[in-house]
Amino acid sequence: MLVIDQMQREVTVPLKDLRIISLVPSQTELLYELGLDKEVIGITKFCVHPVSWFRTKTRVGGTKQLHLEQIRGMRPNLIIANKEENEREQVEALAEEFPVWISDIHNFTEAYAMIRDIGAITGRPNEARELIGAIKTGFQNMEKLSRPLSVAYFIWRNPWMVAGNDTFIHQVLTGAGFENAFNLSGRYPEVTAQQLQEIQPDLVFLSSEPFPFREKHIAEIQSIIPGSKILLVDGEMFSWYGSRLKEVPGYLGGLINKIKS
Repeated sequence: MLVIDQMQREVTVPLKDLRIISLVPSQTELLYELGLDKEVIGITKFCVHPVSWFRTKTRVGGTKQLHLEQIRGMRPNLIIANKEENEREQVEALAEEFPVWISDIHNFTEAYAMIRDIGAITGRPNEARELIGAIKTGFQNMEKLSRPLSVAYFIWRNPWMVAGNDTFIHQVLTGAGFENAFNLSGRYPEVTAQQLQEIQPDLVFLSSEPFPFREKHIAEIQSIIPGSKILLVDGEMFSWYGSRLKEVPGYLGGLINKIKS
């Protein structure tokens, strides 16, 4: 079956007897949700959900440091990757030998398309359609802020880096009624203490990934902008664009209630 991935590449995918290796944690979780336990033969060391797969599936390295020879030895007939999360050179090397389907996601429309397309190429179109419907319903019914609050969403420390407007994180924030304090700053810009003091965001979200922010980091930011409310947040809920999206409305509703209290 000839399909077009989200990089507008032609990929020939077998119609049966799939041997899938997933190189992206959020897409691995999606494959599990679609019921592809038998078909998935390999995942990365960062594909921690579901726990049963993390414990039993063959791990083929990290998202940025794949074990190419190991992958070749496993003889996959479908590899599922992502433009941002995987290294271009490694993906291109694999694409010379195997069908590699690549996602490229910046917003909800592209996330829904990814779910739909992966459902189609893996023989799970109905399951994918039902999942998309459940996600959309959840967001339609989600509690939103009564008035916009500005948020600086931190993803890294030393240097400080935040989520800009060309990210899926930005889409999740604005979908819940937040305003990205760094709305015009590209993808993941570095920011300084002076910039934070000038912007004075209402809120600061310290994400659990990729940098694992902890309680000890709150005081560090609070000393720079003492008037802002600082919260630790689950990065998976803001950046995983697969089946995890079913859980996001409930998580955001709880976060909004916490902010109100």
